[in-house]
Amino acid sequence: MRNKFETEVIHGGYESSNFNGSLVPPLFQTSTFTFQTAEQGERRFAGEEDGFIYSRLGNPTVRVLEERIATLEKGEAGLAFGSGMAAVSAILLALTKSGDHILCSQGVYGCTFGLLQLMKDKYNIDHNFSNMDCSEALEKELKPETALIYIETPINPTMQLVDLQMVAEIAKKRGIPVIVDNTFCSPYLQNPIELGCDVVIHSATKYICGHGDVIAGLAVGKKEFMDRVAMTTLKDIGGIISPFDAWLLLRGLKTLPVRMDRHCENAKKVASFLKGHEKVETVFYPGDETDKQKHIADKQMKKPGGIFSFTLKGSKETAQKFMNQLNLIKIAVSLGDAETLIQHPATMTHAVVPKEARLKMGIDDSLLRLSVGLEAWEDIVDDLKQALDKI
Repeated sequence: MRNKFETEVIHGGYESSNFNGSLVPPLFQTSTFTFQTAEQGERRFAGEEDGFIYSRLGNPTVRVLEERIATLEKGEAGLAFGSGMAAVSAILLALTKSGDHILCSQGVYGCTFGLLQLMKDKYNIDHNFSNMDCSEALEKELKPETALIYIETPINPTMQLVDLQMVAEIAKKRGIPVIVDNTFCSPYLQNPIELGCDVVIHSATKYICGHGDVIAGLAVGKKEFMDRVAMTTLKDIGGIISPFDAWLLLRGLKTLPVRMDRHCENAKKVASFLKGHEKVETVFYPGDETDKQKHIADKQMKKPGGIFSFTLKGSKETAQKFMNQLNLIKIAVSLGDAETLIQHPATMTHAVVPKEARLKMGIDDSLLRLSVGLEAWEDIVDDLKQALDKI
């Protein structure tokens, strides 16, 4: 029986004998599927017969991906979307109605922040941000109308951690679902469902793809709930993934463990270098032995990950000048690629967040986020060093 992660990323959800012996899952690049008879079409639309109808409603290549991510995240069922934000939007809309409340971790991706504000302004779905650092405070922040708890951990881009087991235990007492954006960790480093959470979301654009050539999202949860999402917010709003992008994600997943190990090894060495540099104020890295949250990282993460943030001694102009001196490291807002990427959250990924809220999240003008790639770590450090020497 297969049960090791490294095996499931290659074989999970796929049996070659069901596809004429093809070693690689075939690409079903089709918009629709034919029926043998009109009666068969009727049965499929009525849900009386399993089978494919139309690629917005399901596709064989996409299904392999959905089954594989469900296996990797220890969940019952998965769904694939056209982007990470399509996944976030579908899950949040499926769980809320006008008058509801969402409790969020203290800091979320800028576009998630924008979505939450849109839901508040247009649909009267309120939200608050919480540090979620102790059970007593969390209990007080929950309201009778709280429909879900939404968490990033590590939080983008401050790298703050949330104790998922603690939050899940409190939420379960009240029957409140816990949704976790697991993008920064990938299923290789963290499995929120095993810790008691209900739904896991990924921007599959990042580590799951790993090659910077796909925009996609994934979600995993209980089958009953995921089926409901599939037939409502996914089907009717239509944020579906293309079969080709699903095929590329299946390819990327095969090397996820190997890539993540290298990302983590490189990040540890690069973070250590920056922590000791005189022009660096602070390094925010879950693997830091002196970090007050390291006990949380040790409890729920296999490794500290390949991303960290740091602040320079200086202003926004100092940070931008530093970025402009980099050569090997590229200025870009994604993460999880083979290339090392750096971005300035205050003016890039979190520019939509009002300054007051941004500062409350811990995002000031000197903060930079580094996604450490697969290059030789010595070359990454050399590039950072020569750029620091010029500011």
